[in-house]
Amino acid sequence: MANYNLYTDQQLVSLLKDNDQVAYTEIYDRYQGLLYIYACKITKDESEAEDIVQEVFFYLWDKRAAILFNTSLSSYLYSAVRYKFFNLLDHKKVRANYVESLQRFIEIGNIEADYAIREKELTILIEKEISLLPIKMREVFELSRKAQLSHKEIAEKLRISEKTVKNQINNALKELRMKLGVMAFLLILTRF
Repeated sequence: MANYNLYTDQQLVSLLKDNDQVAYTEIYDRYQGLLYIYACKITKDESEAEDIVQEVFFYLWDKRAAILFNTSLSSYLYSAVRYKFFNLLDHKKVRANYVESLQRFIEIGNIEADYAIREKELTILIEKEISLLPIKMREVFELSRKAQLSHKEIAEKLRISEKTVKNQINNALKELRMKLGVMAFLLILTRF
């Protein structure tokens, strides 16, 4: 078997274009660490840097046959990291503009009717999911959230331990959070 770490970048690129996965792995091993350090310097965020480098390598493999290497492999990879970084900045700017626009819309107050309708639909959805909880868990949850009984009162009423009450409520909240998502879960915490 060939020793790929002895190949030049040009040889690896040629093999990569021929769908050679070992050549791709060698390119990854050779440049991943360096590109990550570079991406960390320009993003100032390790998580974003990691994402950018992974996207670059995913693109390299995905488009291996079509990519034209007009420069060296290293120049291409560093340029790709820069491009992904600028792309990320553009998306952040769009996201910031969207948030700003949404904030203006909220301040105007045109969403009250829409909010009421959505809240009603969400409440119906929450009630449905609560009804699908296991019987004992649902009973404990409803006594806690709807009847507003303390853990001690529920334990006495159902003749179970307070720890069981606490566990049932925590399990119900976990299950509802998984099924309904964050927004509905926050509504449960504030309304139910």
